[in-house]
Amino acid sequence: MSESIETTANTPRGRLSIRTVAMPADTNPHGAIFGGWVLAQMDLAGGTHAFHRAKGLVVTVAVDSMTFHEPVFVGDEVSCYTEIVRIGTSSISVRVEAWVRRDTLNDQIKVTSAMFHFVAVNPDRSKRRVPAE
Repeated sequence: MSESIETTANTPRGRLSIRTVAMPADTNPHGAIFGGWVLAQMDLAGGTHAFHRAKGLVVTVAVDSMTFHEPVFVGDEVSCYTEIVRIGTSSISVRVEAWVRRDTLNDQIKVTSAMFHFVAVNPDRSKRRVPAE
C-alpha cells in the first residue's frame, strides 16, 4: 500500500512530517551537523507517519542504508518527507527523505533518504496487527 505523491528529482516525495532548524549544538568538530542528528529527525518523521497509520504505538526495527548527498549546516531548515511504501501484518515501511532550505533561497536540496521499518506494538510492547484503513 502506498500513499504516493508525484515527484521530480528536485521536489520532495511524500508528505511533510517534520520541519526543524539545525542548531550549533548539533554540529561536529568540522562545523557540519552530525549525521546521527539527521537520522534522529528522520526517525521521528517516519515514526509519526507510521504511528498515525497504525493508529497507535510503533517501534523502529530497522533502517536501510543512508547516503548523505549534501551536508547540513547550522541554520538550515530541515524538512523530512515521508511516504508509506509497504504495510504488512504488523509492520510498516516508510521512505523518508531529508531536504534542506538554506540562506534566503527557497530552493530545497535533498540531503539524504532511507527506508525505515516499524512494527506496531501494544502497550506491553508485544506485536499487534496494523488495522485496516
